Amino acid sequence: MKILHLISSGGMYGAEAVILNLSQGLIAQGDESEIAVFENLPHPNLDLQAAAVRRSIPTHIVTCHGQLDLSLPGRIRDLAQLIGADVVHAHGYKADLYAWAALRNASIPILSTCHNWIETTAPLRAYGWIDRRILRSFAAVVAVSQDVYGRLLSAGFAANRLTRIANGVDTRPFLAHTPAGRSQQTASPLIVGFVGRLSPEKGPDLFLQAAARVLKELPSIRFQLIGDGPDRSSLEQLAQTLGIQDQVAFLGRKDSMPGVYASLDLLVSSSRQEGLPMSLLEAMASSLPIVATSVGEVPSLISAHETGLLVPPSDVDALTSAIRTLLADPALRQQLGTSARDLVESSFSAARMTRHYTEVYTRVLAAPGRARRA
Repeated sequence: MKILHLISSGGMYGAEAVILNLSQGLIAQGDESEIAVFENLPHPNLDLQAAAVRRSIPTHIVTCHGQLDLSLPGRIRDLAQLIGADVVHAHGYKADLYAWAALRNASIPILSTCHNWIETTAPLRAYGWIDRRILRSFAAVVAVSQDVYGRLLSAGFAANRLTRIANGVDTRPFLAHTPAGRSQQTASPLIVGFVGRLSPEKGPDLFLQAAARVLKELPSIRFQLIGDGPDRSSLEQLAQTLGIQDQVAFLGRKDSMPGVYASLDLLVSSSRQEGLPMSLLEAMASSLPIVATSVGEVPSLISAHETGLLVPPSDVDALTSAIRTLLADPALRQQLGTSARDLVESSFSAARMTRHYTEVYTRVLAAPGRARRA
């Protein structure tokens, strides 16, 4: 079968990692997978397209002019028909909307993965509401977490029309990788990292507040934020205000994450809202000890004092205490990191994720009349 993934991408984040891992898995088992990335003008982000090219995954750039491009559905429909796609797999509300507009009267079924809905503003809440209405006409809808699955049920979706598939990661690139940007010849300070989009739902401000408290007692520790986003300038100002700008580095996006994780001694996930974060799966695959907030599907990954330390969301005191605990105990860091990698390999592998998505694709294609109503 041939799958066409469709996404409006803002950078290399969780959904993008899922698409790459799933595409590689599909190709490895003899199927075909191609990726179409929106070129959103005037501010395009084609990091995913570049990453797919590096992995020899066929890609397409679909130009989108502004917030509402009435010609885009036609280009999507033409592309799907040109390459002979059996299923169009949309990721995110914008891809859902345009896929629906392009193919609602076509014979090609549409599948969507709901990675999360960030509804912190009135426009985002409106987009989420519209998305959930559109998804009712799709052949199948996949939720990456129990929270997203529950929200779909609450929106009126029948349970037998939904599938829950946890994200998966290819663990091989993260095993024994050479650290990036860290000297191995001389003693280096311990490095605490944050990986993710610099936006409110990910809690990078909470990470900085905890860093400031840790640094009062342990001034040799270094903190790094890997990723980019709309809040970067305000976060850099916050670091200045907290007086920790010399001990905190904003590294931006990185093309090769295995080396980044290998450079860290501890990963902190301070999110206020989550689905099933790929950054945690990748850190666990790297045998990194983790401190994480208990939001979304995170508790299914992080079991207290087994695969990491869990703290309540938005609790800077608890976050600070957990970071201090792991920085002071190298044996516990090693134990948690080893257990975390074992869990990812057994329960959150890319191969398992690919197998479950293949079952959904097969079911959609075998459905009588290919009914597309969720």
